Amino acid sequence: MKKTIVFTGGGTAGHVTPNLALIERLDRAEWDIHYIGTSGMEKDLVASVPYVTYHEIDSGKLRRYASLKTLTMPFHVQKGYHQAKRILKNLRPAVLFSKGGYVSVPVVAAAKGICPVLTHESDYTPGLANRIDARFADKVLVTFSDTVPYVKGNKGVHTGTPIRPELYRGSRSHALAFTGLSGIKPVLLVTGGSLGAVAVNVAVREALPELLKTFDVVHLCGKGKLDERVKAPGYVQYEYIGDEMADLFALADVVVSRAGANAVFELLALKKPMLLLPLSGASTRGDQELNAEYFKKRGYARVLLADEVSADSVLREVNALYAARESYFETMKNAEGVDGTETILKLIREAANA
Repeated sequence: MKKTIVFTGGGTAGHVTPNLALIERLDRAEWDIHYIGTSGMEKDLVASVPYVTYHEIDSGKLRRYASLKTLTMPFHVQKGYHQAKRILKNLRPAVLFSKGGYVSVPVVAAAKGICPVLTHESDYTPGLANRIDARFADKVLVTFSDTVPYVKGNKGVHTGTPIRPELYRGSRSHALAFTGLSGIKPVLLVTGGSLGAVAVNVAVREALPELLKTFDVVHLCGKGKLDERVKAPGYVQYEYIGDEMADLFALADVVVSRAGANAVFELLALKKPMLLLPLSGASTRGDQELNAEYFKKRGYARVLLADEVSADSVLREVNALYAARESYFETMKNAEGVDGTETILKLIREAANA
């Protein structure tokens, strides 16, 4: 008889793609797979997996600043909690797996007393949603070994992060056909995350004339952030890439990226030398800066902080990264515990059988 598993998590692609990595590895003869989320990004991403049943609920975004939406947030969370409670009581899952994000909070709270709950934290220190989720979770799985002491209640387990298996199957030749690039020059891949990054886009485009002397440039600039005025041989730009992402990774010689944990660990798993441009702690809780510092100390990446980013600095750091690419590659080859997919699947099975 099949066991039922429910996944939750959303708000950004980084809260969804690790769930999809786990879902792809589950035996459909063994599991009946469901996903609880909102009408946001997670719904669109999960829709690509036809054997997953999606359940939509309401949820208020957790904000660290005052606004009208902050005042209404508790009502949305409470509504989402009751909606999730009804769904979970009906499904009676063997286990709930949460990837965090504000979407997860009402779902994880509603699962208390219904089924075991595992939640996964990607970043160096737990975010607000996962700190709330941890109160209801049986175990809190973490990407960084250094994160375990930050988890209260002796619930922390170091697992690494789930890596999408398709990322290992990328094809350079397919990427060349897709982008129309020649393959003669080394390739610089620039990505600002699923939502894009204005500061990264501006710096890269200003540096483009010099970058193109050495590299072909593939630029993932984010939804609504294409600039059709910027055209040059060897430069291609996209708002967002889905199925072709593995091919673009296979094509890339070096990568410029934000420092979200899922992104940097995917690059580490693929052994791609990287220049990290973390979001500033002035505008966020500082998790990307901590992630980037961790990678820099271990010799996996070069880093430019927000107040250091300019066309000149990006050009300088990209050239230095490419010159030392073999050294970065060798260091990344020796990294341990990068792909946590199998470890997490083992814990899911154990929780479901408890």
